[in-house]
Amino acid sequence: MNIEILSVSELTQQIKNRLETSFQQVRIKGEISNCKRHGSGHIYMTLKDAGAQIPVVVWKTTASRLAVALKDGMDVVAEGRLEVYPPSGRYQLICTSVTEAGQGALQQAFAELLQKLAKEGYFSTERKRAIPAIPETIGLITSSTGAVIEDMSKVLERRFPAARLLLYPVKVQGTGAAKEVAAGIAWFNTAKKREHQPDVIIIARGGGSLEDLQAFNGEVVANALYHSRIPVISAIGHETDLTIADMVADLRAGTPSIAAELAVPDSLELLRHIGNLQSRQDRLLQAKLEGAERHVYSICSSYAFNRPPLQMEQFHDRLDALTVQMSRSITTLYTDRVQHYTSVRQQLTMLDYRKTLERGYVLVKKEGKYMTGSQKLKSSDKVELLFHDGMLPAVISPAKSS
Repeated sequence: MNIEILSVSELTQQIKNRLETSFQQVRIKGEISNCKRHGSGHIYMTLKDAGAQIPVVVWKTTASRLAVALKDGMDVVAEGRLEVYPPSGRYQLICTSVTEAGQGALQQAFAELLQKLAKEGYFSTERKRAIPAIPETIGLITSSTGAVIEDMSKVLERRFPAARLLLYPVKVQGTGAAKEVAAGIAWFNTAKKREHQPDVIIIARGGGSLEDLQAFNGEVVANALYHSRIPVISAIGHETDLTIADMVADLRAGTPSIAAELAVPDSLELLRHIGNLQSRQDRLLQAKLEGAERHVYSICSSYAFNRPPLQMEQFHDRLDALTVQMSRSITTLYTDRVQHYTSVRQQLTMLDYRKTLERGYVLVKKEGKYMTGSQKLKSSDKVELLFHDGMLPAVISPAKSS
């Protein structure tokens, strides 16, 4: 049987082609040993278990993105591709990611829950509640120990000291942590006393590994956040950490201090804004007053507005003229009547019988009646003779013949 004779390089190249084609993507679990970071930034190490070992290379670009610091003795899950290195005649794993052992299962659970909650609308922006602009009371759910409370208190004191902070202490990692956080959210939502009812809730904790943040990646806390009627700000871990609680909450903050910044307004900025609003209101009011004054002046200057006063002046002038005319008419009429009265009186005076008697005439009365002729008198009749200065009795005597 003829067997082709190959050079070392040719054999190695054939192995390289077949091996790299067959194992383009693998995931292996093992313990790190001989871990070294080169000055260039690349990491060289060995993954081993009880029966075998494999060289591993983590290039600089991948190493800069790792969430864990690799060290000897650490159990990890490395993902990448197999590569044959001809100069040394060995194969090695070129990593695209490295996570601590156990994190793979957590990542899988995280991804599955993420997909489930997304289908149920837990992350929908339409259901998220607005954070109140000026909260009076803030409910804080976090550990009673650690720097979170102190950091947030400093921010609140600096930005908006009028806000009141209510602490609901909980475990933020480990067994029972998720239930305690959910209980805190429920307690604030069902508090009977007004002073225990915050306007906004903040759930917060410092950074940590995926295992440390597991309480905020479960369905228990997600449900509590989803059903909270009070708006919730989530501040879990550092800026690069992202939990399911962050995505379900109404607002996500990169750190607890940032959450405090987002929860309250800047009092100085608020005062400046109020001052600007007041100035604007003053200007608007002044403009309205000036506009009203111009409008009133325009109305007062208009013909329609001034016509009644002009008519009143005309009526007064006419009334004055009529008064003068009436006065003159009354005076003329009075004068005419006085003259007429005087004339009539003079005429009546001239007709007065006493004037006639003064000229020597006498009136004769018989039995109370004036006699107008001698035929009504006879001899021996008693009469009264009326002179201008008195009356005398007389007796009619018979006439003497001549």
